[in-house]
Amino acid sequence: MGTKRWNQSTRHKAVLGDAIRKGYADLYSVYPDAHARSNTELGHVFSTSSTAGQPVISKTVSTFKALVAEAEFSAEDDQNSILHSGPLHVAPAQSAASTSPQLPSMQNGPAVHIDIQIHISPESTTEQIDKIFESMAKHLYGRTDA
Repeated sequence: MGTKRWNQSTRHKAVLGDAIRKGYADLYSVYPDAHARSNTELGHVFSTSSTAGQPVISKTVSTFKALVAEAEFSAEDDQNSILHSGPLHVAPAQSAASTSPQLPSMQNGPAVHIDIQIHISPESTTEQIDKIFESMAKHLYGRTDA
């Protein structure tokens, strides 16, 4: 389907722009105008979804920017982009709002998805592990009936 669309189109740059939006859907769910964002903003989003170091994040941003340089995006698409419902990342300006355990979906905007990783030592006792999960229930969900 992609090749057929490419071959039949005289607007190759617009087709590439559309493909970039789809291929980088997570990024575009944070920034509908991701192609116009700074390297710092893009690096933040890429680093929240990767355990790679800064050199890899920089190359990821560079690759995205190289693709974007060959593509065409319309301002109308920026405002009318359909946001997917997969995992989302919080933009730097929104990070303060992410402290709430569950935020309602914004009308016509992205939902917030928060992942928490806990590393427990293999030497931890069952009681220590239970206390960790009790604390999580209390602080994340407001439960006191543990």
